[in-house]
Amino acid sequence: MLTQGHKSNLLMKINIHSIHFTSDKKLINFIEKKIEKLVLFDSLITSADVYLKLEPSTELDNKVADIKLSMAKSEIFASKQCKTFEEAVDLSAEALRKQILKNKEKKRA
Repeated sequence: MLTQGHKSNLLMKINIHSIHFTSDKKLINFIEKKIEKLVLFDSLITSADVYLKLEPSTELDNKVADIKLSMAKSEIFASKQCKTFEEAVDLSAEALRKQILKNKEKKRA
């Protein structure tokens, strides 16, 4: 397993793990931007772990993005399998955004 694209801002650390391949800088930058946008919905996110892997398949949608966000008192997770890593990361980030908003609504109630 290779760990790449370690980036941290003031509050959040992003770790990108490409499993059995090397991801290019363009993909790493894309992932970092998507993850950093999630802080707009919850400032208590402390870190993100992104795992990229290729599923053995004859089909085109064999790219998997697993994203785990660590927050002050909890963790949330999303995983998507698509034709491209960008699409898988985008859909995983959207699923996490929905989870964050749902958790915030629960806390308000």
